[in-house]
Amino acid sequence: MLRLLERGWRVRGTVRDVGDEPKVAPLKDMQDRYPGRLELFEADLLVDGAFDDAMKGCEVVFHVASPFLMPEKIKDGQRDVVEPALAGTRNVVGSVERTPGVRRFVFTSTVGAVFGDYADVLEMEGQVLRESYFNTTSTVENNPYHYAKTVAEQAAWEAERSQDRWRMVSVNPGLVLGPSLTPASESGSLFLLEELFKGYFFYGAPDFSFTTVDVRDLADAHIAAAERPDAQGRYIVAAERMTSFHEMARIIRGRYPRDLRLPRTRLPHWPVRLLGPAFGLSQDYIRKHLGIRFGVDNSRSVSELGVSYRPVEDTLLDHYDAWRAQRKRGRGR
Repeated sequence: MLRLLERGWRVRGTVRDVGDEPKVAPLKDMQDRYPGRLELFEADLLVDGAFDDAMKGCEVVFHVASPFLMPEKIKDGQRDVVEPALAGTRNVVGSVERTPGVRRFVFTSTVGAVFGDYADVLEMEGQVLRESYFNTTSTVENNPYHYAKTVAEQAAWEAERSQDRWRMVSVNPGLVLGPSLTPASESGSLFLLEELFKGYFFYGAPDFSFTTVDVRDLADAHIAAAERPDAQGRYIVAAERMTSFHEMARIIRGRYPRDLRLPRTRLPHWPVRLLGPAFGLSQDYIRKHLGIRFGVDNSRSVSELGVSYRPVEDTLLDHYDAWRAQRKRGRGR
């Protein structure tokens, strides 16, 4: 929203609970900074028609929300993850269909809708991740979040093909990092990095790597997908090179060399295979992810959306500084 306001857009935003002060406070600050340009509406993704009022008069709709649960909290993948993701997407699309002024629908998907496990990318041409592939290996039982995002994106594309008034553009980001406007987040990216920051891997970094994108670059990609008339199809929005846990720790230690929570060595594979199940990692997951790295073809996002990717070092340090500041504020309460 902030990027849109900075560019002069009039914005209508939705929140699940306008009474959730910690999460809504940054939006209220934006209203003060840009008087008359930001309206907030209360809407529930799972309620049909909940977005109708918010969309009235809009030409562009951004669908950026999707239910996320950590794996250990998923009791029933279909009920807890897949059905909410599908229902939420269909409800938003339903409101788009009922709003005659909408011309562009920007859908936030994920690289997880392109591949299920890292091993899948090894079967792609040149072992490079590209938009032309769809995730075909995730299921309700195996990685329900990726499966949910895949079927939700496919449902949105099916809706777009059934009419000719609005055009959809899908933005498929990697692991989203960078500073957060809110004081707390339940997103998977922040949870994952917290394990590293809190010292869960102080004894050594397991050889897992990630596709990453700065949240500010991702915001710019969304806006370009809306503003550029030739934008179409899917766009992988992620750095060309993956970043490992060990590299993340090395980058942060460069600024905070006395932080003993950050690992200084990379773990060999065998202890991860041996002890991983005790930390919730199945042998199947380990086999399909440990030590695997691949290239990312982000050329469409660069040439067609004009994304200029920040160095991962800047993103990680900004992310870590924001995390430290949030924890300090939390202790001060």
